[in-house]
Amino acid sequence: MELKEYTQEELAAQPIGQWSGEAYRRVVGALRGQLGVEQLTQPHWWTLNHVAGEPGKWTRATLAERLTVYDDLGIDFGGVFDDLVARGWLTEDADGRMTLTGAGEAGRLRARERNLRVHRQMHDGIATADYVTTVNVLRRMVANLGGDGDLPG
Repeated sequence: MELKEYTQEELAAQPIGQWSGEAYRRVVGALRGQLGVEQLTQPHWWTLNHVAGEPGKWTRATLAERLTVYDDLGIDFGGVFDDLVARGWLTEDADGRMTLTGAGEAGRLRARERNLRVHRQMHDGIATADYVTTVNVLRRMVANLGGDGDLPG
């Protein structure tokens, strides 16, 4: 897609909150749309990735505490965990520690591919160096305003 060219002065005068907000809505909307094809929400996706990354580490309480920082919808994480167990995608041992099943890993990989499509579309026409600069500028803005500019763990 071709973009109209503007002067540096015109671009420098733009409200970053408006553009970062629009980018957020577009990116998150596209990701949520793709996850919805698998009947997943972002909290499902976060759960699948955390459990896949460290099988047997997470309990409901520790994972809900970890994921709450990303939640902007007031999600009932217990309901998300229950849904994944009911699907047969997630199991819990006697101590409540979670592990993905084969079906859960297959679902996670399908959702991952859907998310990668969104990322490829989002990156189209953007050089890696420009993307990195953008992320670093946003990180600095967040830190300047009292937020955590570190990458999510």
